[in-house]
Amino acid sequence: MIALDTNLLVHAHHGESVLHEEAKALVKECAESPKTWAICYHSLVEFYGVATHPRLWKSPSSPSEAVNQLRAWRESPSLRVLFDSRQSLDTLEDLVVGAKIQGPMVHDARIAACCLTEGISELWTVDRDFSRFAALKTRNPLTCDIP
Repeated sequence: MIALDTNLLVHAHHGESVLHEEAKALVKECAESPKTWAICYHSLVEFYGVATHPRLWKSPSSPSEAVNQLRAWRESPSLRVLFDSRQSLDTLEDLVVGAKIQGPMVHDARIAACCLTEGISELWTVDRDFSRFAALKTRNPLTCDIP
């Protein structure tokens, strides 16, 4: 099973993103497929924070718009929302020590830990920072890369 990272959700939602059309098509394809796909709960919360952030967008999403988007994704019958488990904390500790994670990078480590403990075969992301976590296979499913 694949999981989608926060950045793909943000690009799919925000028309201001240069990757909007590609990401929107990708998320739609996942949502309409009978094949199970996943999003970590933490990514859904992070999506809300980024989508509504007034310093990141000329036209940030309103709280209602962001919540409606979350609801729309959650309506996909093939979506599995992943939650942290008891094992996630042990995995997170291993990841942050092994990759020498400090500061806000811990949020990526938390997503990686959740994916690893929930059996995700591949995390789809445009964020190269996830390469720090060798145990987690990642892939950029879009045709262009973001530095």
